[in-house]
Amino acid sequence: MPDPSAQWVLPGEPMPVRLMNTVWADTAGVHDDLTTSTALRRWLTDVAGVDVGSDPSFAELTEARTLRDSLRRVAAFVTDDDRPAARSPVDSVDAAVADINDMAADQARAALLRQGDALRRESLAHAPPVRTALAGLAAEAIDLLTGASAGALRACHAPHCVLYFVKSHPRREWCSQACGNRVRAARHYRRIRSGRQ
Repeated sequence: MPDPSAQWVLPGEPMPVRLMNTVWADTAGVHDDLTTSTALRRWLTDVAGVDVGSDPSFAELTEARTLRDSLRRVAAFVTDDDRPAARSPVDSVDAAVADINDMAADQARAALLRQGDALRRESLAHAPPVRTALAGLAAEAIDLLTGASAGALRACHAPHCVLYFVKSHPRREWCSQACGNRVRAARHYRRIRSGRQ
């Protein structure tokens, strides 16, 4: 059962976007929800529906953060996002693309097609569950960035927000209703102040 208080539970967004949004901001600054192996295990359980058993290793946490940061770097490129707080530690789009491709390549190696009386998929047991989940996220991200909804990926430009979302309605401009309300309240406050001067 997902933890309803968790910042990463963002219903309606594709999993790669939800992974990107484990970096979020508020008036206190930018926050990272994937700072520990326990946090990664909870995210994989709550969002990806993958039971990885025990906490992932430090190397798996590093891989998850690298995938997340690479996705954020590519999303910033695709959406022309220049928000300083949204910057990814990945140096270049080329490096980010290489990281995503490396992770997605594991997805292709995770199963084989076998022929017998009928065609069947055979899963390879060598891939650890965390790596398999991350490979699936990378493959889904490639589909998101190049598929039919590629042009719908947006950066939320509400004050103090560093999230991404897929624009699902022509009038949608923010990642959430809360961000939209903040923008409208700020606009209203500016109108009121400018009327008094």
